[in-house]
Amino acid sequence: MPTPRIRTVLLALTLVAVPTASVAHAAAEPPAASPATSPAVSSTVAAAAGLDDPAKKDIAMQIVSSAENSSLDWKAQYGYIEDIGDGRGYTAGIIGFCSGTGDMLDLVELYTQRKPGNPLAAYLPALREVDGTDSHDGLDPGFTAAWKQAAKDSAFKTAQNDERDRVYFNPAVNRGKQDGLGTLGQFAYYDAIVMHGDGGDSTSFGNIRKRALAKAKTPAQGGNQTTYLHAFLDARVWAMKQEEAHEDTSRVDTAQRVFLNKGNLNLDPPLDWKVYGDSFHIG
Repeated sequence: MPTPRIRTVLLALTLVAVPTASVAHAAAEPPAASPATSPAVSSTVAAAAGLDDPAKKDIAMQIVSSAENSSLDWKAQYGYIEDIGDGRGYTAGIIGFCSGTGDMLDLVELYTQRKPGNPLAAYLPALREVDGTDSHDGLDPGFTAAWKQAAKDSAFKTAQNDERDRVYFNPAVNRGKQDGLGTLGQFAYYDAIVMHGDGGDSTSFGNIRKRALAKAKTPAQGGNQTTYLHAFLDARVWAMKQEEAHEDTSRVDTAQRVFLNKGNLNLDPPLDWKVYGDSFHIG
């Protein structure tokens, strides 16, 4: 969903819709190890799982999927594709690759390098033409069916996973660790990059972070993690409200902010949250 060449979502846990619970979960504030972190803090950080821990990564994918697909079953989304009317053309797959923002083109190019003659290969010229627009020229009427066919191929699923990690997940986690953030903070970065991308516009992830830094220091700079994350989420809400397609800020207000207010900086289950009025639970 992001702008210039970017866009918006891992062993699935039981999907249960429940009312938002008020489970208090106090957690120590574990700044990620960095050059500025003391040895004592570093050893504490080493004991805590980051978002790149497989179990935490799966939780991250479920939470993003709750917002992107109204479901915790992120593994069912490889074949998802529709135009959601946000000006980015077709949105598809586990992280919302978009025909209008370049990341879908990159994905199909990677898939075709690995598996020439796949169902989507014939649409590469059209994807190059519509990049940067919301046009379906050259894609309709067969592109959506071809996408769903490709999604049955394990090679295409692997390509989606790899592009998600390269473009969104790894940069977000690495930046979060550099800033001294724990698992929740790394997730806040990841969700922001998924929706806004990391381009040069005022609502991109990088500029959301700059807006937060004007209000608070990161833990790596000696700041308080909770204070900084509130500033970051405030900046994220501001960015979402700049675009009509994202003006519902519940994925922050009744999800990430809930975890932060409970002091759950490690993003430990049980987790209860709401997105767009729907309730979700990971136990």
